[in-house]
Amino acid sequence: MAWYVYVSYFFGGAFLVNAVPHFVSGLCGRRFPTPFSKPPGKGESSPIVNVLWGAFNIFMGYLLVTRVREGTLYFPNRIEAIMVAAGGLLMAVMLARAFGQVYGGK
Repeated sequence: MAWYVYVSYFFGGAFLVNAVPHFVSGLCGRRFPTPFSKPPGKGESSPIVNVLWGAFNIFMGYLLVTRVREGTLYFPNRIEAIMVAAGGLLMAVMLARAFGQVYGGK
């Protein structure tokens, strides 16, 4: 395996682990720091921003861990993957909004 595949795996793991606190905080309707908060990384962002940031991290981690093979990026079964991701993201945003109102995360 080429060296850059190992680098891709390393950063893919970092993205996947970073997704967990953002996605879970967003799903629970709680505010959590993101790069988009004021000040960046120290202030807190809304639950929806956290869900979206967590989803982005999951997507990037997925690409880096499962789709980099010998320098190529490929997407088998695109439509199925897009439908699963769209359903999951829609549910996550709805939960973030609902629990954000309950817990005051807005």
